[in-house]
Amino acid sequence: MTLSFDPTSVRPGVEIRDHIERRTYALHTSSVVSPTPTDDDFRFPVDAAVSVTTDAVTLPSFVATYVRDADGEMRLQVRTGTDRRLPEGAYRVEVCAPMKLYLAVDGPVSVTASDDRIRFEFESETEVGVGARSHHERPAATVTTTEDPRDVMTALSTLGSALKTTSPERSFPTLRGHPPLVEVGRELRVPDELDVPETGVRIELPPDRGHAYVAAPLAFYLGAELVPGSTPRIVTDDGFEHALDGPQGFEEAVARTLKQTFLLDCVTRTEGYYPVTLHEREAVEPHVDLDFADLYDRTLAERLDAYLSVPFEVVAEFVPTWKLTTHVDPTPENVESIPFLVDDLAVVRTPDTRQTTAQRPTAAVGEVARDGESSDEFTRSTAGSSETFPLVEPERTDSVEQAWLGDHAPVDASKATPTAFRNRLERETDDDDIEIAVVCNDTAMDEERDIAAEVYGSRENLPFDVTVHRDLTVERLRDVLAEETAFLHYIGHIDDNGFECADGYLDAADVEDVGAEAFMLNACQSYDQGMALVDAGSVGGVVTLSDVINSGAVRVGKTMVRLLNRGFPLRAAMSIARGRSIVGNQYIVVGDGNHDVVQTESGVAVLCVIDTGDGDDEFEVTLRSYVSGEGGMGGFFTPLFGDADRYHLTSGEHGPFSLTTDELRTTLALEDFPVEIDGKFEWSNSIDLDAY
Repeated sequence: MTLSFDPTSVRPGVEIRDHIERRTYALHTSSVVSPTPTDDDFRFPVDAAVSVTTDAVTLPSFVATYVRDADGEMRLQVRTGTDRRLPEGAYRVEVCAPMKLYLAVDGPVSVTASDDRIRFEFESETEVGVGARSHHERPAATVTTTEDPRDVMTALSTLGSALKTTSPERSFPTLRGHPPLVEVGRELRVPDELDVPETGVRIELPPDRGHAYVAAPLAFYLGAELVPGSTPRIVTDDGFEHALDGPQGFEEAVARTLKQTFLLDCVTRTEGYYPVTLHEREAVEPHVDLDFADLYDRTLAERLDAYLSVPFEVVAEFVPTWKLTTHVDPTPENVESIPFLVDDLAVVRTPDTRQTTAQRPTAAVGEVARDGESSDEFTRSTAGSSETFPLVEPERTDSVEQAWLGDHAPVDASKATPTAFRNRLERETDDDDIEIAVVCNDTAMDEERDIAAEVYGSRENLPFDVTVHRDLTVERLRDVLAEETAFLHYIGHIDDNGFECADGYLDAADVEDVGAEAFMLNACQSYDQGMALVDAGSVGGVVTLSDVINSGAVRVGKTMVRLLNRGFPLRAAMSIARGRSIVGNQYIVVGDGNHDVVQTESGVAVLCVIDTGDGDDEFEVTLRSYVSGEGGMGGFFTPLFGDADRYHLTSGEHGPFSLTTDELRTTLALEDFPVEIDGKFEWSNSIDLDAY
């Protein structure tokens, strides 16, 4: 079973676990409860549900929560400081926890909320339905295509079948299901069970794979059909046309159209089930002549016509920073990865790179060392290597993360592979705890080992099991790699022969089955070994492209440990940790960089940037939010600072906000999160504001 509901042991309540996504959330009750299966109507779909009898339910953290009546009308948007009594009636409560939760309850309900909890009280013992829906999505079917570009276009036209709605709410990640898989075969086959929406939207393209791959995310989001045409353009049954070319070129035109349509859907959806105060709506509305209330009830094609009547430049600054751009070599076999990129709503580009040949001497020679780093200290290789291998340097974009899908290793981007995507899809676990394995095969590197052992599992409300291994033999390391673990953190030496062990070397290419879902190989030249782990079953991990000096490796490793423990996905964590050392540019993510090890504590991964200014009792604060592994483009949150009733779309910079010393000190104490203060990287629980 994906979801389980069990009585809690520390205090009365019920703990809900998503065993595939490794998500946990507890609802506290006033007395011990015995969850029993139920078929309550929660109005929204759930994967499993139970009922409990209690006179109060408390959420142990403040998360976005909405109370609706039985007809779906919003009765209360819970905010910090809420203190309301709802009269007799049937209520459905939506809780945006690490998995989607719903409460079904009849009767008067009192709702109170503070910074760290939300409480629902009933006048007497009441039966409360608790429903949950996992964020885990499986494709509904597999489409087969030949290598012919026209067949590829037909296959990619089916991706929109995963949309759970064509309303503006499809901008929510939970209402965009996983697209069907695509594989290359001898003939085109589209399963009958795929229900492709009839949106009246077509995208005409020159019939080649490059155009089709680039347009796939837009076609998915619009529920559009890809058809051959001489000039790239969008056409609707109502006669609307929109060119997908121009001074910026086809790829940029597609990206802009996707971003603009997505942003304006996020704004328009505030007229529907989620009438929240959205920062982006307040910012956009004065600049456009659009009636969002009227647009909400229009067809997708009619909304598209209205949206694209606005020049992109008018709304560009309000588009959330895009999570991912993937550079895809338009080879036939890469079509199999397109559904996974579309699932991330990635911008797709075809390669525009310069190729270099990287040697593998110690990185950072001749560079100026950072604090605590020395460019002449020992490296994490056992011997020098003269081997070279080709690198590619993808063109930079304005997305938070870059990925490369093609031959060779990328510089400053993650290396995506279809094997990793399929490994993500197929992973299953029955483990109750989040298993972490820390392996240190060199006592000179004990500092990083000790930090990893201390930090992993320090989240009190999550079920961790951390095991530290030292000086493993070849066979013992093989066993550890095969064990079912959420994360493997390797500290030691790697060279052309593989992992150095107490009695020789282990080449990961000789390991048939790897149980570690994700990993960090904090050693020299670990790229090939990491790719072999992905080929043998891992979803993704962090590797190095060359030799790295030990102090730099420790700095990067320490930062990654703490970011991963806070719920940052691999790619997002690497984008921050890379800047912590002169050897940071030697680290990349291989496999699926969207993978995370644990859930975020507050629902969104954030980096806080603080400018102390002239030393007066006021600080300028900006938040950088990152899309978490269980989320996606289109989620929203209330920042730690500013108006608690105002939501922001996730991904990008929010602010600046002005805070006094006391206000900032209170916020920094709420939870431990990464901070950049006057350009210096810190953690919130270690900052002494009096020093600034």
